[in-house]
Amino acid sequence: MRLSSLLARLRVAWRRYRSLGQRGERAAERFLRRKGYKIVARRERGRLGELDLIAVDGRTVVFIEVKTRTSHSAGHPAEAVGPEKQQRLTRLALGYLKRHGLLEHKARFDVVAVTWPNDAKHPHIDHIQNAFEAVGRGQMFS
Repeated sequence: MRLSSLLARLRVAWRRYRSLGQRGERAAERFLRRKGYKIVARRERGRLGELDLIAVDGRTVVFIEVKTRTSHSAGHPAEAVGPEKQQRLTRLALGYLKRHGLLEHKARFDVVAVTWPNDAKHPHIDHIQNAFEAVGRGQMFS
């Protein structure tokens, strides 16, 4: 196989993957809004990566990681939020809370697992509230 055709295939696969993730994030956002969450930020970037969604639920700041898959063949989407990812999300969240003067507010981490088969019109959404505790050292951590 020629390198140019391999690169073209990789580009198509990446676009498909990226658009699935974007569709999943939009579906998760609609789902959370219907539950009464107020979305305050999307794709908040930091030095260590990105926070998918940031919302307010009552008086709690909620950092939401969205994982979208077409099937459970590689496991449930939420299983992709392992210890390293949790630590990175914790550090990103702490930076966000510091930048916005929100350290005195309660905060939690939710995971929204979106399963959207290629032939389905609508996804299946699992919302895991308080999916994990803050991981690491510092004033936010237990």
